[in-house]
Amino acid sequence: MDNRPIIPFEPKQLRAIVFDLDNTLVSSKMDFEWLRTQIGCPPSLDVLHYSNTIACPTQRASIQQKILDHEVEDAQASYTMPGCTALLKYIESQALHTAIITRNCLQAAQAKVDHNQLGITRIISREHYPPKPSPDALIALAKEWQIAPEALLYVGDYLYDIEAATNANMPSCLVTHGKNSPFVQQASIVVNHLHDLIGLLERT
Repeated sequence: MDNRPIIPFEPKQLRAIVFDLDNTLVSSKMDFEWLRTQIGCPPSLDVLHYSNTIACPTQRASIQQKILDHEVEDAQASYTMPGCTALLKYIESQALHTAIITRNCLQAAQAKVDHNQLGITRIISREHYPPKPSPDALIALAKEWQIAPEALLYVGDYLYDIEAATNANMPSCLVTHGKNSPFVQQASIVVNHLHDLIGLLERT
């Protein structure tokens, strides 16, 4: 990420809360070390970026199918993260826009949403826009909903989520699930669990 400043979070301007999926709303036990071994991806490279660089169409399709299969298998074993249900109910009660932006494929993302009964209908996957940390999906949502960038809060658990929000000139919320995170200094706000965000919004 470049040296763009952290975008401040202004709760009174909030009109949308958008989420990452894996290990933000629902669990993910994907074994990326195992997956890298299966597809021959070096440890230093992002799995999705690596798969897109394979020149041979047949080999590229085979690798991308292995990634998809691993994602779908992970979806069936997923469960909601603490505070997920409470926060989604709060968003509904406040009539806020919401959506999911994930690096997952659409098939796996939809499977996770259905399996965990999240009730979120707007799902943006890597098939729709370049994957995070690209800001394209977030920018498109703001335009679709006709809201200012600062009125959309993106919630995630990883650096790519924070970078995507910053690159879109939007505030970010890092959810740590009670664990130490090296990304806390780069997010607009930090919460231990999803339901902690409700308390933050209600106090303001």
